[in-house]
Amino acid sequence: MSVNVRSFAKINLGLGIGTLRGDGFHELRTVYQTVALHDVIRVSVGRGSGIQIRCEDSRVPKDESNTCYRIVELALSALKARGRVVVEIEKRLPVQGGLGGASGNAVAALLALERALKRQLPGPERLRIAGEVGSDLPLFLVGGTVLGVGRGEEVYPLPDLPAIACVVATPEIGVSTPKAFADWDLLVGPQGLKPGSFGAASGTAEAVPSRETNRIEGLPSRKTNRIEAVPFPAKLTLPASSDRMVEFGRVLSAWLGGLSQGKSKTGKASSGVPVSKGRGRAETPLLDLVRTGIENDFERVVFPKYPELREVKRVLERAGAVYASLSGSGSATYGLFASRAAAEKAAARLRKDGIPATATTTLTRPRYWKKIFD
Repeated sequence: MSVNVRSFAKINLGLGIGTLRGDGFHELRTVYQTVALHDVIRVSVGRGSGIQIRCEDSRVPKDESNTCYRIVELALSALKARGRVVVEIEKRLPVQGGLGGASGNAVAALLALERALKRQLPGPERLRIAGEVGSDLPLFLVGGTVLGVGRGEEVYPLPDLPAIACVVATPEIGVSTPKAFADWDLLVGPQGLKPGSFGAASGTAEAVPSRETNRIEGLPSRKTNRIEAVPFPAKLTLPASSDRMVEFGRVLSAWLGGLSQGKSKTGKASSGVPVSKGRGRAETPLLDLVRTGIENDFERVVFPKYPELREVKRVLERAGAVYASLSGSGSATYGLFASRAAAEKAAARLRKDGIPATATTTLTRPRYWKKIFD
């Protein structure tokens, strides 16, 4: 039996990077948001044994390092199922682009496998297996607007932001996530960020990616954000990482309180978060989130190395984006717009400058689950 499913992309609405944990991963805080751009996954189960990965994109590994291979292997064991499984990946999303392509592919393969076998894993078991394969797989088992904590694998559904027009620009630049984490540790030093105002850190150091890095589309199981940093003396002016994680949680908590409590006479929710006035239903909660100052820490280390990505963000902002940001460690950069027409215009402007860009929309949780199997 063969089953086709869509494998959607994600963007990050803010991403805070903390210190290295005892297990070698960075503590993270982020808000994931699924968007309508997607790959297509086809899973077939027949007689025999073994797992085969097929994809016309030469950058996608076809061996056991592929996320689809690993999740199928774990799922077959958990389901006590047998058979020869063929996973075909039709790539439409960029490889190594910060949109969660490999992670979404794996979760789509899991869902298609369950349908092909006519068996289903319990929800907690699905999440456990997904988290074992990679840090940002579990978000695709929730969909919509999702809070990610821990190393990103601990996920909680947030109240959905209404669907809003989105432009995703995908410059042909491959940004290595392990290298981006290494650059972050180089910036902040071995003791984490110190109290003070946001700004640049100075000092010299060497940081080397762990040997357990990934192969482009085959993102390793628990090694997605793992690096090894060599200690160094540095003069630091950024807030302590633990303080940043707490502050990230506070602004999200205040924003969520604003969503549920509504406006006061002062134009603020009773939580104290400024709220938008005179805006559309879709734009209002997003602007309230933007006003909290939420941002992606990766921009601090990726933009200096790839200034063309910073320029893409500026183009989106000048084109009227209510919010623009790098997604994950990049290179995908997105902008959220008040209307589809404005998004189409911005995407056309980027394409005219030679930057691949697509106008799309964010996906709410119900819409995400409907379209996966539609």
